[in-house]
Amino acid sequence: MIRKPLRPLAQIFSARSSGENPDLIELANLRERAQIQHGLILRKTQRRLIMIGGIFIISFGVIGLRMTALAMTDPAEPKAQSINNDISVIRADIVDRNNRILATNIETHSLYAHPKQLANPSATALRLSEIFPGIDALELEARFSGKQSFLWLRGAISPEEKQAVHDIGDPGLLFGPREMRLYPNGKLAGHILGGTTFGKQGVHSAEIIGVAGVEKEFDELLRDPKSSGLPLKLSLDLTIQSALEKVLRGGMKLMNAKAASAVLMEVHTGEIYAMSSLPDFDPNNRPIGLTKGDQSDDPLFNRAVQGLYEQGSVFKTFTVAQAMELGLVEADTMVDTKRFRWGKSVIKDYRDYGPELTVEKVLVKSSNVGTARLSQMIGADNQKAFLASLGLLASTPIELIEGSTAKPQFPSNWSEIYTITISYGHGISGSPLHLAAAYSAMVNGGTFISPTLVKKSVSEIGPRVISKKVSARLRSMLRDVVNTPEGTANLGEVVGYSVGGKTGTAEKTSKAGGYDAERVLATFASFFPSEDPKYVLIITLDEPEDRMGKEPRRTAGYTAVPVAAEVIRRVAPLLGLTPKARGMLNENLALTNE
Repeated sequence: MIRKPLRPLAQIFSARSSGENPDLIELANLRERAQIQHGLILRKTQRRLIMIGGIFIISFGVIGLRMTALAMTDPAEPKAQSINNDISVIRADIVDRNNRILATNIETHSLYAHPKQLANPSATALRLSEIFPGIDALELEARFSGKQSFLWLRGAISPEEKQAVHDIGDPGLLFGPREMRLYPNGKLAGHILGGTTFGKQGVHSAEIIGVAGVEKEFDELLRDPKSSGLPLKLSLDLTIQSALEKVLRGGMKLMNAKAASAVLMEVHTGEIYAMSSLPDFDPNNRPIGLTKGDQSDDPLFNRAVQGLYEQGSVFKTFTVAQAMELGLVEADTMVDTKRFRWGKSVIKDYRDYGPELTVEKVLVKSSNVGTARLSQMIGADNQKAFLASLGLLASTPIELIEGSTAKPQFPSNWSEIYTITISYGHGISGSPLHLAAAYSAMVNGGTFISPTLVKKSVSEIGPRVISKKVSARLRSMLRDVVNTPEGTANLGEVVGYSVGGKTGTAEKTSKAGGYDAERVLATFASFFPSEDPKYVLIITLDEPEDRMGKEPRRTAGYTAVPVAAEVIRRVAPLLGLTPKARGMLNENLALTNE
């Protein structure tokens, strides 16, 4: 730029000739030059500010993008767990026959740690041990000090636990969203549902897999995306299950039993309406199973399905039914009931019933001798084949993973002495569920129906094991076991509902060998209404002892029978059965030919 002269001579001369002051012209030039310089400086400053602002904007933009990228990136995990895309989080609900929720998924959080980011590993380990009783502070601190950069601490935590961990304020503790299995009814039907655990795990998801019960049996179906999340509908009725468990728990305590089980089954469809095993557990907090000792003492052990026991006199029903089916006897046929010896064994009755009884009285009074005589008429091969047709020699096809392992125990050499003892329930063992299925066949008209935990819409037509005539006659005889003074189950009467059934008291084996008369398994196999059976109920008490009398009483008639009567009293109305006045009960059941 050409500098403007401070004193232009032409202007000065012109000013002097006109009488003006030349200095004023110079001042004006100075002001103009100053304005030009100021404009140059201002524009230069603006350019610098714009440049600096652009640098700041770009820098903060880069930082913001990086922070966003970090926030959207999973924390580093072990390689096998870092992939979330192949983790299926789908698991369908489980509902009862009336669509009430038994098992469902809820949103929760997992807890994990980045040890290298922990502000105070020692204090954090201590605080975590206070929140989670299962955590050992010293062991956790040692893990924090290891080489791992990622540690799972809890697969699922409650909102209260999450808040407590959050209050620790350690940046190395982090939460991951996921779903977990919830059993809203707690212990109710715990053995049937079984439980779940986490399979593949990622920070933002976890696979839920079944470990026992129907959760295990139907694991693939429950996780199948093709099922569109449709619930698995069981045959259980939640209200009836609750009533049964409540009575069974109270009866177990009242009778001082160490354990108990119950099965309530529909006799025409095989549907299980309720089933319980005590002691039980909460599948929301499934315990660790026993690794030593008697597995039947484990609360995870399902006594109704897995428990294999000698069941005693409840087997006499099968012996009498087969003898009548083969045409060997009628209900009024006289049978020798005098005690007798077979080899080293003496076959005798609990009481002396005289030299002979009718077949009906053999069942009503529960005569070992009379049943043994019938078994000799039947023979070993026929007996074995008949019990096999009732499902008593094979595991039940129930939809529980535990059912496949519960195979009845019986002699490989089915000799005549075993034929005798098996006729009254010794020398062969089965589960309460086996017994429920077999008794259903005895009273439903004579067809065997496999038990099921899945709701069915129609009755099944199973293979025939006895004729309708024999089944009807048997129902009448079993009714007399309950409603006559001499019957072994006369404490089983329920006002308004006709009940039939058979008791069984089996002495448990002794560690010293032989049997222990003070340790028994008491069973009552019942059905109702007896004139037109709809349901079979099996109640089993392990080592019961009724101490309300002068002397302890252990037999089923005093222990299992009253418990069963109370269950029927509670559940019959829930099943829609209308109570009848005694005069309306049809005690004389009509016999029909097949």
